[in-house]
Amino acid sequence: MEDTSIASSDHEIYDPSGTRKGKSSKTISLDGLPTIFEKSSDISTLERIVKEVKPPNSTIPTDNQVFVDGNIDNPDVDFIKKHFYEEGKLSISQATAILKKARDILSKEPNVIETNPEITICGDIHGQYYDLMKLFEVGGDPKNTNYLFLGDYVDRGYFSIECLLYLYSLKIKYRDTFFMLRGNHECKHLTSYFTFKLECTHKYSKKIYSLATESFKSLPLACIVNRQFLCLHGGIGPSIQTIEDIKSIYRFIEPPTQGKLSDLLWSDPTENFGHERKKSLFIQNHSRGCSYKYSYDAVCNFLTENNLLSLIRAHEAQDVGYRLYRKSRESGFPALMTVFSAPNYVDVYNNKAAVLKYGNDNSLNIRQFGSSEHPYHLPNFIDVFNWSLPFVAEKVSEMLLSILSICTKYEPENQNTNVKKPDIDRIENGDTTFEQNMNKQTKKSVVSESIAKKIFAIGKMARLFRVLREEAETVSELKSILGVDSLPAGQLSSGIDGLRKAIISFEEAKEGDIDNEKLPPMKSHSSSNKRKIISSTTHAKMYNLSDKKGIKKTDSSETSSSSGFYDSDDETTE
Repeated sequence: MEDTSIASSDHEIYDPSGTRKGKSSKTISLDGLPTIFEKSSDISTLERIVKEVKPPNSTIPTDNQVFVDGNIDNPDVDFIKKHFYEEGKLSISQATAILKKARDILSKEPNVIETNPEITICGDIHGQYYDLMKLFEVGGDPKNTNYLFLGDYVDRGYFSIECLLYLYSLKIKYRDTFFMLRGNHECKHLTSYFTFKLECTHKYSKKIYSLATESFKSLPLACIVNRQFLCLHGGIGPSIQTIEDIKSIYRFIEPPTQGKLSDLLWSDPTENFGHERKKSLFIQNHSRGCSYKYSYDAVCNFLTENNLLSLIRAHEAQDVGYRLYRKSRESGFPALMTVFSAPNYVDVYNNKAAVLKYGNDNSLNIRQFGSSEHPYHLPNFIDVFNWSLPFVAEKVSEMLLSILSICTKYEPENQNTNVKKPDIDRIENGDTTFEQNMNKQTKKSVVSESIAKKIFAIGKMARLFRVLREEAETVSELKSILGVDSLPAGQLSSGIDGLRKAIISFEEAKEGDIDNEKLPPMKSHSSSNKRKIISSTTHAKMYNLSDKKGIKKTDSSETSSSSGFYDSDDETTE
């Protein structure tokens, strides 16, 4: 074998400014083959390589910047919006002031709020701050638009604390026109299981997380819009027959796993809502692991009992951002509507989002919008050093393998030796007495075989690191998609091929995410559980609500109209 030789070499030179000087092109001989190294461009070690990607805003603002004239009752929402958009953070004291002030305001509101028409109704946000900015573009400026949010502001997305602090700032500033309800994720149990607790402690502190979860207890539970629509997060249950049943709930607690509060936050409509084969009003909600699924008859009975037109809820991702269910027998208007305001949910679903705009003219305008680009975070906020360790280990093992694979004229594979394994072990263990008694040729054979063993061992290690790195990368990707610290039981047993198939299934259908829509296991019961840009278009559909008996529908859109009207007396098309 020819010896490896390098005909020429070069050195990297840095000037005092920290810039690495480029090198001239050189032709060198490596293993007898000519190799050309092109001149490299100058790279500054003091500047960002990709300059078009702006760095996060690392400046902590002053109190006068966050609050107008330092007045906590008057937060500068425009500054806070821009500061969060630039990935900036507030000081601990500023975040504390916002959380406490919002909690005090919310705690004075009743369980059931009542509002007049002309309001924009929004569904789940789930920590998607940059999509929240798009929502306000579509729904209107909060300065002159009334808003009602139906809960689930945090978890799954990596900008939950920004969403919460900004929405709370809007609540403080526009307390009579900006309303927020509680969702099932506004509790300590879910936020510690999903991403919100980790995010709070990573960006702020445990104190901020504790204050946030305390503020969740103050959020109202429902809202009646124009005495026609009951808006809530999940739905109704067997123990909720009237509005008074909701008003009687003591809400300043962690939600229990059963009862009226649990049903308001966790219940869902039946899969075949309006076409149930069984006449049961409520059935167990196995897909959530708690609460109930309510039938078409249960909703119609509730609407009739309380003289309402329809139920508006969130809680479930929808492909087009909303869903209109079967029409009520009495009014001819959909008895139930679902709105979901987190587009491309968890960066996987590729769904659109929607908001409902209810006007003074009794019209209901459904506006859709797509997802927005957002900054990238490594899974679970891991730093790049720890994230890269499996890759580094793999490359180091490959380097060792390459070094040991360089064969000299004493190539192990060409040696014929009858040396026994105990003799090799004695050589490796440094038995010099034995070495001295061996003839020269035998010693070379033993050393060569020892090198062969090392090459084999390093090769196994390299393959092991490669497998570990690939599986770690796949698992971290899947955990990021799920928004959890631990995968569902049995997910790892299928190996790396199974993990890759799981990722594909999550991208294709929301059924793959069903385990994360359930109530997480309680700690007392289980100790083992602890971006492409989509162009944003908006669509609008108008419904005239002036006459409950004969509802007239008109079509209007900002860019284009889309199908989705309910076309018959019995069914609606999505």
